[in-house]
Amino acid sequence: MKRTLITLALALSAAAPAMADLALAKSKNCMACHAVDKKLVGPSFKDVAAKYASQKDASDKLAAKILKGGGGVWGPLPMPANPSVNDAESKALAAWVLQQK
Repeated sequence: MKRTLITLALALSAAAPAMADLALAKSKNCMACHAVDKKLVGPSFKDVAAKYASQKDASDKLAAKILKGGGGVWGPLPMPANPSVNDAESKALAAWVLQQK
């Protein structure tokens, strides 16, 4: 029984990065301003992925913007910081956004 529980715990911890998906974006209120495939208040995630596709440090840049906010890249309306997102979640969300095609 212990072995089964340990195996299950290891499998779940390995799957944690997979939580960076639409559900995580929704739970962190990203969808209030963004959509996967259309512009709302901010750009679509597909547009963000296309814009940053050739940048090697794109994931780090986006993770920082998620945490601290930013402005001037997509127009005059700034993106506010998201205090409900921790460092690991910002990295996971940035990686997920960059996968949108």
